[in-house]
Amino acid sequence: MKVLIIGSGGREHALAWKIAQSHEVDEIYCAPGNGGISDIARCIDIKATDIDGVVNFAKQNAIDLTVVAPDDPLAMGMVDALEAVGCRAFGPRRDAAAIEASKAFAKQLMHKYNIPTAKYEVFDDYEKAAAYVEKCPVPIVIKADGLALGKGVTVAMDRQDALAALKSIMLDKVFKEAGSRVVIEQYLTGHEVSVLAFSDGKTVVPMISAQDHKRAYDGNKGPNTGGMGAIAPSPYYTPDVKQRVEREIIYPTIAAMAAEGRLFKGVLYFGLMLTDDGPKVLEYNARFGDPEAQAVLPLLKSDLVGIMEAIIDQRLDEVKIEWYDKAAACVVLASGGYPAHYTTGYPIMGLDDIDDPDVIVFHAGIKKEGDVYYTAGGRVLGVTAVADDLDAALNKAYESVQKIKFKDMHYRKDIGRV
Repeated sequence: MKVLIIGSGGREHALAWKIAQSHEVDEIYCAPGNGGISDIARCIDIKATDIDGVVNFAKQNAIDLTVVAPDDPLAMGMVDALEAVGCRAFGPRRDAAAIEASKAFAKQLMHKYNIPTAKYEVFDDYEKAAAYVEKCPVPIVIKADGLALGKGVTVAMDRQDALAALKSIMLDKVFKEAGSRVVIEQYLTGHEVSVLAFSDGKTVVPMISAQDHKRAYDGNKGPNTGGMGAIAPSPYYTPDVKQRVEREIIYPTIAAMAAEGRLFKGVLYFGLMLTDDGPKVLEYNARFGDPEAQAVLPLLKSDLVGIMEAIIDQRLDEVKIEWYDKAAACVVLASGGYPAHYTTGYPIMGLDDIDDPDVIVFHAGIKKEGDVYYTAGGRVLGVTAVADDLDAALNKAYESVQKIKFKDMHYRKDIGRV
């Protein structure tokens, strides 16, 4: 079969790598892809948000399965458009992708169906939002309502930071129309855990847990990023916690979406905070997380394409999903200055020196000219290692990181340690 993957980051490289292992797959395409993905898939010069371009390509090339990986095309209705012309597509339709595309919608859903989350208020007026911040308890969390590449959240430790975040989002429009409305949330403390789940709208199968590291610098300091590394499974996601999360959060969320007439078919990401008062939802994503996918997918023993096909056909209950009893660690190598201002176009050295079969280097912000890879984005590479336990996986990942060099390379040295 022919598979088309939409997107160009490390998550998409991880998907292509896993999909390539399926005996069902003969050809893989990626739109637009990147330099690393081009080693295992044919990259097509179509933007991830070009719905008409993707639909036309899928029809003209008899694509059997299109995997829509990023948030923007899902929110824009790419799956709906593909299905409308008879093309099979993996990912939620537009009405279900709203669970990520609008944080206000997600909070209202949780409130309506008693799914545990932080207390919140929603504002579309800057003056009213600022007045609320002047009197609410701090620290406080300020979120742009719409999609902002994982960077639309500010944890404000004082009122001054909160007001600055509000101005940036609502008046300066740093996230454009995604910041026309904001959600202001109670600040929660505890251990953060990410749980992704396969769902066909009626059957839900949670994956191995993961832990993302959002902040740019060691010690969980600095601005939020798209993610600087991930581990799987999370040591904090104990069997008791797992049981409670599935009972109170995962199954009720899928049921709530169905009750709202927004059947969720695809991968639903649960960003959780394990507080002293129990697990609470921080956010939902309507797709594989990045870099979580780079840590979770290498632990998946089962055929990913078979799972995706079963989800599309709503027969997930017939599929046995198996995992390797191992641990994975992903360390993201970024351009210096990310997530703010950074320079790209630097050659990358040392990739050929990594010869450990348990280490996979996933490419994100990469372009390839001839046989040379160059930096082309904020997050450049994800170095993922698999081992029998987390410490061994982390050691393997960091040993491989030492072999890679490019100008201004930045990475966190405490992934999995905080």
